[in-house]
Amino acid sequence: MGDMPKPPRPAFESWGRYPTTHSRLAPLNWTTDFPVTDIQPGKCLPAGMGRSYGDVCLLDQGTLLLTRGMNRLYDFNQQTGVLRCEAGVTLAEILDFAVPRGWFLPVSPGTKYVTIGGAIANDIHGKNHHVAGTFGNHVPRFELVRSDGSRFICSPTENTEWYRATIGGMGLTGLITWAELQLKPIVSRKIVYGGTQFHGIDEFLALTRAAQHIEYTVAWIDCVSRGRNFARGIFMQGDHSEEPAPLKTASGLRVAFPFDLPEFALNRATIGLFNTVYFHKQFGKHTESLIDYEPFFYPLDAVLHWNRMYGSRGFLQFQCVVPWGADNRGFVAILDAISKSGLASFLTVVKVFGSVPSRGIMSFPAPGITLALDFPIRPNASFALFERLGAMVVELGGRMYPAKDARMTAHEFQTFYPQWRDFSAYIDPHFSSDFWKRVTNNG
Repeated sequence: MGDMPKPPRPAFESWGRYPTTHSRLAPLNWTTDFPVTDIQPGKCLPAGMGRSYGDVCLLDQGTLLLTRGMNRLYDFNQQTGVLRCEAGVTLAEILDFAVPRGWFLPVSPGTKYVTIGGAIANDIHGKNHHVAGTFGNHVPRFELVRSDGSRFICSPTENTEWYRATIGGMGLTGLITWAELQLKPIVSRKIVYGGTQFHGIDEFLALTRAAQHIEYTVAWIDCVSRGRNFARGIFMQGDHSEEPAPLKTASGLRVAFPFDLPEFALNRATIGLFNTVYFHKQFGKHTESLIDYEPFFYPLDAVLHWNRMYGSRGFLQFQCVVPWGADNRGFVAILDAISKSGLASFLTVVKVFGSVPSRGIMSFPAPGITLALDFPIRPNASFALFERLGAMVVELGGRMYPAKDARMTAHEFQTFYPQWRDFSAYIDPHFSSDFWKRVTNNG
């Protein structure tokens, strides 16, 4: 007999394509479409673009409230830069509207294909956390609708407890229908960019300290090489250009990743080769240039469906923050465990979180070094590595990021976020997620 055909992929999946779930989909087109009266006896969960990597945006056998139809811009104050829009508007749509008018996102993740509702619910962060904090710090107000039909206008001074619970609240406190966002002024699309090669965490930290006055800093790091090339990388920094230049929307070329790569295509040898080429992509130890903001902030957005490169099993992302240590041996130990595992990642990012406090009860960032990397799923190896890494983060007093997670245990989550019990009092009784059930043993 031949192999049984694979079941079709679900109509909605997270960016990591793991785990596989099946849910009822309830598209919302107006803020008045919710509450949905026929979701009982199951649970529901808001879902935007599905760019969360694990199961924080999934609810198997429940109802996903699809918010992309709620995509209207309500109001914009050209003098103050405050934009009010529905929760299904994406950061890409905000940029298309705002950049030609001389305004930019205050905080941006590595993709612009995120809804503003999802950005608030996961309290996303960017390359400028050390100066700007998280996304929620720039959201003056939003409306929250509960499943019983009650509506709250939430701000730092109005319904403050709901405001703090919903920012970073993983979509569990109710449905965000609209939000205000404080944009920042710019005079050019260009970024004054600098790239510097480094070897080892000490060199990375020295570059970070020297760039404290730079708004955007981040580094790519090689987690495959050993010996003298262990933890080599490229430190990248940038500021918005202060030289006025045209702000018209750019027509960037995008290509689509056409198919799922076979499992053998991503291995230590191929990724090691990629890392070597990437490290040597710039001529010389340091380079400077003036580049458009698109490749600086969103290099992977130029490739549609790039998650297919990890194969049909999908991939896992590990992101942690480790607090400052006397010599950062704990962080180096995490990198060493990854390098020795035999698994490989070529999308490995390291940066420093600053001390700007988050407004959300459950927000992820904390002062220290954060590491994010992707692994193709190899069940016999990937899951065991994640167990080791999770235990190391617990021991180091760090935490992991729910929006990027698919394997965190209940013990780990409750250790990382001891405030979870206080937060749970704000969860809508008709809302849940596969992530929340997993990390609270409430399956």
